[in-house]
Amino acid sequence: MTTAQAKPTDATDQVEIDFRAIVAAFRRNLIWVVAIVVGFLILGALLTLLVVPQYVATSRVLVEMETDQIIEGADTAPAAAYQDADRFLQTEVDILRSRSLAQRVVEQENLAESARFFEAQGIDMPTEEALPEGVNSAVQLPAYREEVAIDALQDSMNVTLPMESRIVSISFESADPQLAATISNATAEAYIASNLSRKFDSSAYARDYLAQELADARAKLEQSERDLNQYSRAAGLIRVSGQGQNADQETTLSITNDALQQFNAAASEATARRITAQQDWESISNQPTMSIPQVLQNNAVQALLADKAEAEAELSAERSRHLDDHPNVQALQARVNEIDEQIQAVASSIKRSVRLQYESALEREENIRGQVTGLRSDALNEQDRGVQYNVLKRVAETDRALYNTLLTRYNELSATAGASSNNVSLVDVAEPPRKPSFPDPILNMLVALLGGLVFASGFVFVREQYDDVIRSPDDVERKLGLSLLGLIPKTVEDSPQEELADPKSAMSEAYRSLLTNIRYSSANGVPKTIAITSSQPGEGKTTTSEELARGIADLGRKTLLIDADLRRPTLHKRTDDREREGFTTVLAGENDIESVVFPSGRPNLDYMTALPIPPNPAALLTSDKLESLLAEMRTKYDCIVLDAPPVLGLADATTLAAHVDALLVAIDSSSANRGAIKAALRRLSLVNAKILGAVLTKFDARKLGGEYQYYAAEYYAYKGDD
Repeated sequence: MTTAQAKPTDATDQVEIDFRAIVAAFRRNLIWVVAIVVGFLILGALLTLLVVPQYVATSRVLVEMETDQIIEGADTAPAAAYQDADRFLQTEVDILRSRSLAQRVVEQENLAESARFFEAQGIDMPTEEALPEGVNSAVQLPAYREEVAIDALQDSMNVTLPMESRIVSISFESADPQLAATISNATAEAYIASNLSRKFDSSAYARDYLAQELADARAKLEQSERDLNQYSRAAGLIRVSGQGQNADQETTLSITNDALQQFNAAASEATARRITAQQDWESISNQPTMSIPQVLQNNAVQALLADKAEAEAELSAERSRHLDDHPNVQALQARVNEIDEQIQAVASSIKRSVRLQYESALEREENIRGQVTGLRSDALNEQDRGVQYNVLKRVAETDRALYNTLLTRYNELSATAGASSNNVSLVDVAEPPRKPSFPDPILNMLVALLGGLVFASGFVFVREQYDDVIRSPDDVERKLGLSLLGLIPKTVEDSPQEELADPKSAMSEAYRSLLTNIRYSSANGVPKTIAITSSQPGEGKTTTSEELARGIADLGRKTLLIDADLRRPTLHKRTDDREREGFTTVLAGENDIESVVFPSGRPNLDYMTALPIPPNPAALLTSDKLESLLAEMRTKYDCIVLDAPPVLGLADATTLAAHVDALLVAIDSSSANRGAIKAALRRLSLVNAKILGAVLTKFDARKLGGEYQYYAAEYYAYKGDD
């Protein structure tokens, strides 16, 4: 189906509020709007007359964040910071609204047993019949009445805190003005008294709590001191108090540390001696004895060397005189040998003494190192014991600090108990109101009017949303997606023919405008064959067909108007020729075109009726004769206009739509239903009908207003037939 679609609206137009459309919607539903508003006003008046007058009495209290203190630090709870003032004041408001304060007022004023209170609040005073079965009324009834009285008091109590103010208003609403003032004042007094009581109770509780904590802290301190002394005694640690500026500090003495320092010094000295002795020994251990400096420098060795030299001199002298076996020579040789042995013995002893010095130094070093190792182990063990000692010492110091803090705070609270003043004071006392605060007749009527307008607006909105009627040109494009080619107003005469007879009438102008839009809706101008149909009867398709055919004929084109509605034909009635045969006989093959076509009396325009009415119109239209008949008429006429039957419930219109070049849909603006038209368009789409657009008939601008207001002064109700 080639349906002419409506031009899409711009995004800015979609969000634009059309006030004229809103006004038009209200005008269409004016009766409903007036009825709803009047109903709300009547309801508001009835409520104003029937409701029981209520009186509101208000007392005001000043809530300070801080109070005067006789002794600094007397308060158990610190005053709230100024940046936390809002939270502090809101807390006080919540206290005023609390159930505990309401219970205090009920008990103080004995409201649970006051029939006047229950009556003023519009509540039946609980009786024994209201209690569950099996419950002892003598025990449960007073408690139940108190619960009901507390709920009633809280429901009627209103506590407000204005912005940028510390004055809290306490309002109570009741049908009894005197009772309202009494309960408002009683609530303020109970709040002031409870604030003082809360401060005293908190101080007493703090003292009791601190006394218990002091006893526990004292016991912990004694035990921690006892544990510290026992451990220092068992570990061998000597506790020494500080002197002078360090009198508050305590130190411990350790003999092991002093001994370790001394042995460390001795070990260093022994190591130095061992290194020296080792160097001396290593320098001579592999040297001949007579090349060792210590041997050569020894006095005894030097004396023996001198004796040896003297003996060798004497031996040499004797050998010069005697042979080797001479007794003198042998004696001197023996002396020389003896001296050599002595020298070797002395040299060996010197070398051995150097070695012994090295071994002695090494042994001493090892002994001292062993002592240092033992002392180091003892010192480390002592340090481990010192860790535990420090732990116990810190526990004792913490317990002592906690005990001193608790003792100081307890002494402060004991000295300042009850010294702080109240931070809440009564500013205004509630007086019995002289006039009721509710109901306010003017306010009630304004609220009723506003409620009626809001409800009426909602009603109009919902009704418009679910309204399927096609009333305006915008509805055609927005709801149906069809291009609007013509807008035909309601006739101001008794019948449309009378008004159409006047070429200057608004209806005649509208049809000429329709023809102009059809001419320029396609590149080929006016289609060769065009059918006019509607979703249901009575929507102006016949009048539109006739005027469209006349307009095309006035353009100088040879035009044929065919009444194609074989079920309810109307052309023979308009021409007052009720016996002339027409379209039915041609389809049945009984007549040819020339024998059934007759002139209309206007230039270039011929008519063809639908007579006689066939028993089965659908069978005639679905025959092959229709296509050939239209093809033959195309050769004889410039334009063929077919007045087609309605679409819904019939197959005739869809059959004709499949054989014509264009289809025009007539829509009655006074009764057209979008659902019916949509269904008709769906049926036409099944045969690929070439829908050119739509024409909106019987348009009444007075009901829409807005941009269509210029139509309203010219048209009245249409009373003619299709």
